Parts: sequence; C-alpha cells; structure tokens
Amino acid sequence: MWVPPEERDPIVLHAPTRKNIAIMGAVREADGRLLAAQADRFNTESFHAFLVGLVRLHRAGRKIVLVLDNARWHHARKLRAWLHEHRRILTLLFLPPYSPDLNPIERVWKLTRRLCTHNRYFPDLAELQSVLFEQLAAWTQPNDTLRRLCAIT
Repeated sequence: MWVPPEERDPIVLHAPTRKNIAIMGAVREADGRLLAAQADRFNTESFHAFLVGLVRLHRAGRKIVLVLDNARWHHARKLRAWLHEHRRILTLLFLPPYSPDLNPIERVWKLTRRLCTHNRYFPDLAELQSVLFEQLAAWTQPNDTLRRLCAIT
C-alpha cells in the first residue's frame, strides 16, 4: 500500500490472534455442488470423516475422483484399509509436490476469500465463521459458478 509521505501511516485494525478454521471441501464437477466440512484441525480423523461424508453422497454407477495435495493425513496408514474397501467408488489422485494451483478446490478457496474476507475486519472468530459458512451454504446447491470454476475440460 502506498501512502503519501506527508500523511501519517494508516493503522490497520486486526484481532491479535492465531486462531484458524479448518475446512475441507470438494466440488462435484458435473453441477458445481460443494461439500464442505469443518474440523477442529487437519488430521487423519478429520480427513476420514470427510471421506465418509463424501462417499455417502455417492451416486450409483459413478466414481469419485478426489484431487489432493500430499499432506501427511492424506497418506495415513490408518486410512489404507478403508480406502481399499471403497476402491471401486473412490480414487485419490495426488498432485505433484508444491503444485497447489493444479487443485480445483484451491480456486474455490480463493474466490471465498475474495468474496468474504478481503478488506474486512472481523472482531472475533465467530463472526468470520458466520460469514464463511453463509457463503459455503449457498454453494451446497448445484450452481454454475463453481461448475465453471472447477471445470477440468
């Protein structure tokens, strides 16, 4: 940000905190429907719970291909048996290291930040969560915005 030298430096309000919100998400490419789940933290248990929710929404005769980065919890040994059991309907596609821009869900997170959090002050985490989940709830229905944003074709 550029400030003329004759003016005082601007003061940016922010809450002094290091709290965060862990959200996992997936978009169904065919219609742009978002499945998002909040967790206390990113770990094997939260990822497993997300996968279970994803498999529950499985359409008969269709296969789920989930594009992932190489986070530790995506490769956990605890998941191997469950993943093997569901291998006919769920495939995990791991991206090369250090290539988050190739993951379509990253586009959704970028749009969410632009629409919900950029240039806004949130006095507490609860208000931030409220704004985020309002936007994510709007995207749980099929929508053209996410369908086009995450299109792989």
